[in-house]
Amino acid sequence: MHIDILTLFPEMFPGVLESSILKRAKERGAFDYNLINFRDFTEDKHHKVDDYPYGGGAGLVLKPQPVFDAVESIIEKTEKQPRVILLCPQGERYNQAKAEELSKEDHLVFICGHYEGYDERIREALVTDEISIGDFVLTGGELGAMVMMDSIVRLIPGVLGNEDSAVQDSFSTGLLEHPHYTRPANFRGMQVPDVLLSGNHAAIDEWRHKESLHRTYSRRPDLLTNRSFSPQEEQWIEEWEKKIQKDEES
Repeated sequence: MHIDILTLFPEMFPGVLESSILKRAKERGAFDYNLINFRDFTEDKHHKVDDYPYGGGAGLVLKPQPVFDAVESIIEKTEKQPRVILLCPQGERYNQAKAEELSKEDHLVFICGHYEGYDERIREALVTDEISIGDFVLTGGELGAMVMMDSIVRLIPGVLGNEDSAVQDSFSTGLLEHPHYTRPANFRGMQVPDVLLSGNHAAIDEWRHKESLHRTYSRRPDLLTNRSFSPQEEQWIEEWEKKIQKDEES
């Protein structure tokens, strides 16, 4: 995968992209990236990339010309149209399913905005995806792009040491991930569940599945809204609901 990042602050990225798993993924050739300061593409003699909005209002708006020229300089070198992602609070809310979808692409382009927003023609003519990482506003799109890149690159085959790790992540199965334990089995009187020490893999799988469902049921019930439950899962949920009712009555 190749990733182009349009940003006014390219110095923000190396600390993230040249560390840990992303660094190793780059060194192994799983992905590479190119930082493009779209200020370099402005035709303004003062190198301005923003201007006041027509009609008045607070803040400044990114001008179309530098962004158009920067994106077109990328596209003209490629045979296949890349996915062009606009980081924007108004965009589709980002989730694991979107990360999995984008991890299958060969070429991504991120546009990181600043100031009050983008000239609308950037959205209309250049962008394939508008994405928000959450219902809040950042000072710019750089942090959102880094979050997305981390979640996408780790899904590229061969990036993680254990291929099952990504499959079992929270949200990948539709459920939050089950609890994890490691040595020692007893730490300050807190004991690892006996089933995990039993060596019974079928029992361990069932425990993990039940704990994943319970954690989702108690913390993120919204994730279960459209889920079809097995008879065993329905039984577990019934048990939890009875316990909640009993606790409320006591």
